[in-house]
Parts: sequence; structure tokens; C-alpha cells
Amino acid sequence: MNPAEPACPGLRRYAWISIAAAIATIVLKGAAWWMTGSVGLLSDALESFVNLAGALMALAMLALAEQPADENHPHGHGKAEYFSSAFEGFLIVVAAASIGYAAVHRLMHPQPLEVVGAGLVISVVASAINFAAARVLMRAGREHRSITLEADAHHLMTDVWTSAGVIAGVGLVVATGWNWLDPVIALAVAVNIVWTGWQLMRRSASGLMDVAMPAEQVAAIEARLAAYASHGIAYHALRTRQAGQRSFASVHLLVPGKWTVQVAHDWAERIEQDLREAVAHCHVTTHIEPIEDPLSMADQHLER
Repeated sequence: MNPAEPACPGLRRYAWISIAAAIATIVLKGAAWWMTGSVGLLSDALESFVNLAGALMALAMLALAEQPADENHPHGHGKAEYFSSAFEGFLIVVAAASIGYAAVHRLMHPQPLEVVGAGLVISVVASAINFAAARVLMRAGREHRSITLEADAHHLMTDVWTSAGVIAGVGLVVATGWNWLDPVIALAVAVNIVWTGWQLMRRSASGLMDVAMPAEQVAAIEARLAAYASHGIAYHALRTRQAGQRSFASVHLLVPGKWTVQVAHDWAERIEQDLREAVAHCHVTTHIEPIEDPLSMADQHLER
């Protein structure tokens, strides 16, 4: 059996990239809002505070997830990453409520925008920073199977598209003179980021509830197991789950009863290694049963 492995220590440096990007965009977008008075740009700046809080939480949870397995956590600390993505999702919803409040107030008390050109240029620069950081985090998240980095990257990309909408909206206000467009677009931004927050919290809840591995990975495991039928080995009670970067699979192997313990063990070790090659970062646990014994089939209800 392969022992639980800690998360990749290098992942924390990506959290620092996210923190730096969040601080830079807070300063830039805050300046853009101060110069223009646009509630749309204010909504953009508020979301950057959420980015910062999420990045700080990500740094803390990645540090926790790095810790190796111990007596109280024999499967490691990988699930700590789900707390980070859930927290970030919650902060997004809170920010959306703040944006909605400010937008409704501006709808009731409209006012013209000021120094629009300079404010929009600053906002574009801030969006470029977020875009670059999101690309780096997404690539690292997929490479290292980190839901924390992926969640942070998705949030930053949402921020980029949100900024694009706000910039377009402010431009329309200048072109048409319809000041009510600014708070209306801010409300649309709030709805958009609520959806992003909900998706993050839902995915985190699935991980904490031991959701099964993706269908394609389960299919890969089943294909490897089926290949051993020609050697007289069957299987049932296959169960899988995910915990942050790592996956876990357990399966009952049905072998000929006349085999010695050593022979059955050798085949089990071979199969476990085969499954680990089929799915990277997977911890495999097998249980050997005699294929001829009817009691071996009594636990088929564990099959998925």
C-alpha cells in the first residue's frame, strides 16, 4: 500500500502571486473608482478585496495541506483545500451583497461620472494583472491537482470578465449620458459573482462529502481490473473518493481459493501498482476474498 503523501510544498508560492495581484488591483481599481465616482468600478474594487481574503485563506490552507499524515489524520490533510475554496465562495457572496446595496443606492441617487478616461485606463491595467495571475494559477492548479489554486484562478478570471463588463458599461454611460446604466451594470456584476461563489461552495461541499473520482478515472480503474479476469481474478465493491490533490480507491479482489496467501498478495500488489499508474496520486486499498466462497459476494452492495 502506498502511504499518504503531502501536498506539493511549492504551491504556496502561487498563493503569494495571488496575494500580490490582489493588492495591486485593490490600489489600482480603488484609484479608478475615486477618480470617476463610478459605482461599477467600486464594485470591481470591492471584489478585489475578496480576492485578497481568498488568497490569504488559500495560503493558510495550502500550508496545512502540505503537512504529512499523522496518527489523527492517517489520510493526510488534503481536504483543507476545500475549506479555502468554500471560504472564498462565501466571501464572493458577501461582496455581491455589498455591491448590490451600493448599486441600488446609486440608482435612487444618480450622479454623473468624472475623469472617465484615466479611470478606465487604470482599470484595464488592473484587469491585465488579474488575467496574467489567473493563467499562472490555473496552469499550476491543473498540474498539481489543487482545487485551491483552480478556485482562485477561476475567481480571478471572473474578475477579468466582470471588469470588462464594467469598463464597457462606463463607456456606454459616457457615450449616451444615461447615468442609470452604471448602477444597473453593477447589479449585473453582483448577480454574476454570486453564481461564481455558489459554484465554488458547491464544489467544496462535494469534496468534503467524499465525492467519487471523475467518471473517466473510475472507468480507467475498471478497465485495468477487468484485464485480470483472464488470470482468474474478479472484483467488486469498488469505491472511490477525492481529498484535495489525492484520490482514494478501495476494491475487493476475488481470487482462486487454492492460492496461497503469498501468491494472492503478490497479485494484489501488482494490481495496486497498476491502478496507481492508471490514476496518478491515487491511494489504493485492496481486500482479498476466495472467489468460490458465497460469503465473498455478501458485500456486493458496496459496488458503485
